[in-house]
Amino acid sequence: MQLDILIEGLLFYTAAPQKKQKLRQIFELSNDDLAAGLTTLRNRLQGGALRLLETDIEVQLVTAPELSEFIDSLRKGELSQDIGKAGAETLAIILYREPVSRSEIDRIRGVNSAFILRNLLTRGLIERQSRGNSHVFSIAPALLQHLGVTHKHELTDFGSFMTKIDNFEAVTPTV
Repeated sequence: MQLDILIEGLLFYTAAPQKKQKLRQIFELSNDDLAAGLTTLRNRLQGGALRLLETDIEVQLVTAPELSEFIDSLRKGELSQDIGKAGAETLAIILYREPVSRSEIDRIRGVNSAFILRNLLTRGLIERQSRGNSHVFSIAPALLQHLGVTHKHELTDFGSFMTKIDNFEAVTPTV
């Protein structure tokens, strides 16, 4: 398979900026080969809905600038809707296990959580931080404010719930 397609697939799957160094390691590339693959991808994406955003150290897929008004209208529509069961479930995981990676959230939920995480990030209920070569999610101050507490430990039965989670994970094998 062509390098530009593999890079695009990885960037789409991770839905996050990726370090060029990591891409060189994954695909076993030289600097020149990676640059050529990124140029091919950038050229192929021109005129479509996605663009390749590139800095000196990272690359990321983003929506085309000319779609900004359309994307803003979609975002406003999403923000006016309830977060739903999947959103509440994901928030609970982050609230009780933060900082937590997307892969850990996916493992606990048993499904891909990329869309839900993006929705929660857009609403300002969670935050994403870089940790090494990956990202972790934690609750945002806006969530605590919405819940009417100043710290998550103020939530009803927080300590007892955490003990139950720890006991469950101690006897449950990871997949």
